Amino acid sequence: MIRAFIICAATAVPACADPAQIVEAEATRAGADWRVFVTLRHDDTGWDDYADGWRVEDAEGTVLALRELLHPHVDKQPFTRSTLTSIPADARRVFIRARTSTDGWGADRTPLGLP
Repeated sequence: MIRAFIICAATAVPACADPAQIVEAEATRAGADWRVFVTLRHDDTGWDDYADGWRVEDAEGTVLALRELLHPHVDKQPFTRSTLTSIPADARRVFIRARTSTDGWGADRTPLGLP
């Protein structure tokens, strides 16, 4: 019984987990590249806990672009930022994953169809 409890406790998501939510994502052509816009929502409290990045991944999880967020957005929620990236020509969909300064990369990925 104790062993089962220890295993469950070690693998459970912390009660204080506060992942950033991807509210919206959009991609537009920019010459040979893509401009990816991502709107995030997170209960930023300051430098100790804030949404500090998001990335664009392909279907296999390979990172195609990383957008670092260099400061908290305590009073501006949700907020949108963009990045320019190359995406393979045969890709029809990519995925967005968000990160927070306290919890790291979220488990969820948001699919983004490419027009």
